[in-house]
Amino acid sequence: MLKRLYDIALHFREYFLFGVFLAVSFILLASNDTRQIRTIRSLTVVAVGYLQDAFSFIPQYFDLRDENRVLRELNLTLSEEVSRLREGRLENLRLRNLLGLREESPYQFVSASIVGKTTQLLRNTITLDAGERQGLRVDMPIVNDQGLVGKIVATGSDYSVGQLLLNKELRVSAKIQRSRVDGIIRWDGGSLLSMQNVAKTLDVRPGDLVITSEYSSLFPPGIRIGIVSSIRQIPGSLFQGIDVVPGVDFDRLEEVFVIAHVPDTVRVSLEQRFRE
Repeated sequence: MLKRLYDIALHFREYFLFGVFLAVSFILLASNDTRQIRTIRSLTVVAVGYLQDAFSFIPQYFDLRDENRVLRELNLTLSEEVSRLREGRLENLRLRNLLGLREESPYQFVSASIVGKTTQLLRNTITLDAGERQGLRVDMPIVNDQGLVGKIVATGSDYSVGQLLLNKELRVSAKIQRSRVDGIIRWDGGSLLSMQNVAKTLDVRPGDLVITSEYSSLFPPGIRIGIVSSIRQIPGSLFQGIDVVPGVDFDRLEEVFVIAHVPDTVRVSLEQRFRE
């Protein structure tokens, strides 16, 4: 064992001697108090202080990087929380508006959420998370706080399909609320509705409110449809072209109400018999 230590010390004798001489030098410097040694000490302290100050940004850099990472994570968490609160507030406003419509209307309503929607076709529809078990039937009107949305065209036990007002197959008996002028609302594509079968001599103005009329066997009277935006004269026709802006924003539909209103079968049967 001693021989092995001797061999190691002999092999690294240069480093060993250097360490001994360096230690002796530090001891002599510490014990000596001459003017030259004090100058060397002062210069050494100044140099060490300068180097420490010059490289002090290194730990600060890593500390700032960690702090920035924590702040970014906190900012992301707060942004998500604000987004959730904003979404909750908007949902609360929508539901309050729907409930306000429900309280003011004489009809019974079934609330439903939209779980499927197409608004880019000629026969646009929505899928609702309510069906026959919730009391829905075919031809029941669909509304929200902005007005008429459409009607139910198919039902299942817990789901139903609604035909939107933006559907080429849907026709709605309507009237101008101010002048009581009657017409038929239909959609021919685009963002506007068309009110048809209105004679040129009848009183219709831009800004008039269009509502469902009592002549409809499907829709209760007085439901908001939209606002007249423009009136066009059609050459060679007895009728005027009336463009109507829908009251409902179909791109943002999320919750609706289905009116528990079914057509009077006696009336429908009688009217169909005389039309044949």
